Amino acid sequence: MLIKNIFRHSDDREPSGSAGRPIYGVILANDLTQILIVVVRYFGGTLLGVPGLIQAYKGAADDAIQQASVQEFEIEEYYNLVFRYELLNDVMRLLKQSHATILQQQMSDDCSIDISVSKKNADNFINGISQNYLLKEGVTLKVKS
Repeated sequence: MLIKNIFRHSDDREPSGSAGRPIYGVILANDLTQILIVVVRYFGGTLLGVPGLIQAYKGAADDAIQQASVQEFEIEEYYNLVFRYELLNDVMRLLKQSHATILQQQMSDDCSIDISVSKKNADNFINGISQNYLLKEGVTLKVKS
């Protein structure tokens, strides 16, 4: 789940609701996050009125988005697992099912593995540990930042 409720928009001395809100609406309509759009309008002597300003800002933002290249990134969560060596097969099976990436591992009597897992697979990963009795009792899971 992406956090979409942290935003800021400004009309910067244009009539209230005629610039920032229409631009933000275009961002929401295109389901974009982590984005900044700046529209510069030069006054050419024609008064557009509020509806005209809304259309101008909305159109400029939409054109910019349509011409830009959008890059998608998976949000990753990072964990450290510590467990007894005899649980290695069960842990590896769970990591494979969760599409986790092993970042670092240390194998001995007590094993330690640093992993990353996409946010969309993180719940399945956590549920896999909590539903498997052996893993529930034998794996220490720490969230890494």
